[in-house]
Amino acid sequence: MGRPVYSALALVLLLVSSRGIAEPVEDKQALLDFLGEIHYGRYLNWNAVTPVCGTWTGVTCNADESRILSVHLPGFGINGEIPPNTLSRLSALQNLSLRSNGITGPFPSDFANLTSLTNLYLQLNSFSGPLPSDLSVWRNLTVLDLSFNAFNGSIPSSISNLTHLTALNLSNNSFSGEVPDFGLPNLQLLNLSNNHLVGEIPRSLRGFSNSSFQGNSLVNSSIFDISPPSLPPVLTPVPSLRKTHKKLSESALLGIIVGGCVLVFALTAILIILCYSKGKGENMKSLKKGSKERSSSLEKKAAGKQDENNRMVFFDGCNFAFDLEDLLRASAEVLGKGTFGTAYKAALEDAVTVVVKRLKDVGVGRREFEQQMEVVGRVRHENVVELRAYYYSKDEKLMVYDYYGLGSVSSMLHGKRGENKTPVDWETRVRVAVGVARGIARIHAENNGKLVHGNIKSSNIFLNPTGYGCVSDLGLTPIINQTVARPTGYRAPEVFDSRKAIQASDVYSYGVVSSSSSRGSPPWGVVEAGTRSSTSCDG
Repeated sequence: MGRPVYSALALVLLLVSSRGIAEPVEDKQALLDFLGEIHYGRYLNWNAVTPVCGTWTGVTCNADESRILSVHLPGFGINGEIPPNTLSRLSALQNLSLRSNGITGPFPSDFANLTSLTNLYLQLNSFSGPLPSDLSVWRNLTVLDLSFNAFNGSIPSSISNLTHLTALNLSNNSFSGEVPDFGLPNLQLLNLSNNHLVGEIPRSLRGFSNSSFQGNSLVNSSIFDISPPSLPPVLTPVPSLRKTHKKLSESALLGIIVGGCVLVFALTAILIILCYSKGKGENMKSLKKGSKERSSSLEKKAAGKQDENNRMVFFDGCNFAFDLEDLLRASAEVLGKGTFGTAYKAALEDAVTVVVKRLKDVGVGRREFEQQMEVVGRVRHENVVELRAYYYSKDEKLMVYDYYGLGSVSSMLHGKRGENKTPVDWETRVRVAVGVARGIARIHAENNGKLVHGNIKSSNIFLNPTGYGCVSDLGLTPIINQTVARPTGYRAPEVFDSRKAIQASDVYSYGVVSSSSSRGSPPWGVVEAGTRSSTSCDG
């Protein structure tokens, strides 16, 4: 009997040691050294006991958890200089964001060791001094934002070697001298405003808007150097008025009329071209020019400042480290507009993608809203889309979820029509039904067995990474105005009268979803989403 026990213990120890090997020990120690030598204001849950991957705030690892890929610490009240030989030891680091802190001192020279960097955000700090002359070590860099600091000296010409760069922001510093001719083929956003730059704007940069260079002593007259084309003569020679005896011939009169119309048309066309060119230059502020038709920015004013009452609230187990400003600045794509609000796919600056739901018709106050969010935020299950964070203010109510790239069951079953529709096999349909059943069972067990979903439907069910159904939009029904119309096909008969969902009505809606999934058609009275695959929480 003893030998099997010892064998089992040895196996457990082996598994534990294997887990320990996967821990990025050297990277973890580099961050602990960084933490031990800086002053910071906000709480950071970094310590030697807990694993760095998946639990440390603002830290993202690679798939096998052997290296740290991203460090994202915006607005954590970090003060002083960056300690040497700390962050620079993260040789696999791809994304670094230390914006909106109080960091001082020169640009860290040992950042040259971070040769895998793709995104570097150091804006809104107090860095000073010149930049390193050779920046070509960051050959994979796509975004460089050093704005709102006190950097001085000339802009390094080695930036021209960063051929993958799409966004460069050096505004509101003290750079001087001439602007190098970068000639970067992929550059889409450029901001050099409010420095001490002089000379002529290089030809390769004249396609950017005037606002990219304002606040300098630059010769910018050629930015919009669009001279009107020379017009051919449109007026035919008119005989002398004296020879017509106060009366113009019909041919002369016709020539004047036609010529005048052509002249007005030509001038109008030139004016339109000038306005369009200027507007196009202003639109260069978008990192992705072609995404405007498919995306909608979340950059609308949230009421008030993000003070203690109006701030992002994160739940335990969430290692995200973004704030409201990150969401407002993120590249956002509309995923869908539903009964309870609009869902956006937001790509944050540290390569994290989340779904942000902007709620409408919220019918409760702050206290009731926060209480409901706390209940929902405690639900942790593989078949329930977990709420990661929320934001409440007078005019904005936001909920943040994980992004599921496989799409919703609604789009999978009903999204495409005709010959191009991809058939869904029975195994997938069974996995959807099993996953949803498990998710609902977990929901009904929460909050002392009193929690109700209230809006089970195919557009609120997604496929998790293992291919099973996963329920989203949990807990919205109690906080939304009860007068909001909801799809009738999934609702239990008793809900029509009482307008109050119960756990039995969730079971009824689950039956409708399962039946709809097996038949491949939406329930009676429901018009499903269009052809576009949606990963929104389409309340």
